Amino acid sequence: MTHHHRIVGAILAGGEARRFGSDKAVALFEGRRLIDHVAQNLAGQVEELIVVGRAHAGLTSVADRPAPGLGPLGALAGALGWAHSNGFKAVLSAPCDVPLLPHDLVQRLAGEGPAFVDGLPVVGWWPSTLADHLNQWLAADQPRAVWRWAAAVDARAVPLDQLPANVNTRADLDALRR
Repeated sequence: MTHHHRIVGAILAGGEARRFGSDKAVALFEGRRLIDHVAQNLAGQVEELIVVGRAHAGLTSVADRPAPGLGPLGALAGALGWAHSNGFKAVLSAPCDVPLLPHDLVQRLAGEGPAFVDGLPVVGWWPSTLADHLNQWLAADQPRAVWRWAAAVDARAVPLDQLPANVNTRADLDALRR
């Protein structure tokens, strides 16, 4: 699989999970933590895995940029900065609460310039050369919604046959378990 050359998978895990009521990254689904499902699904598609916004055993931990509390975009800025300074070509990003990601995300998203899953922009393909752009965007106090920045960098919205479930609440997790 040479096409995943120099791609880093970034699990965005710094959210406060206010809607969920506890640390959802470690909530269990099919006997394993949500974050471990994400890690396993990404691992086969990338050269290296990092976790942004928290420590996680066995994986490189990266801080949000420029500071914590900026939501997924701050986590993505941390991932892009790390990827860029470590010689990775692109970041495949996913939040820690989407346990059933497709195993062919790279094939679906990779291409010219950035791309994201239509309806779930936090799952995306981001060339690491965008690190400076995102740093400047955050420094300029631009909107922090991932889709707003994605539009600003002309990212492609890629539809999936089925949108992977995003666990925001305990009810979401219960529905997934069914």
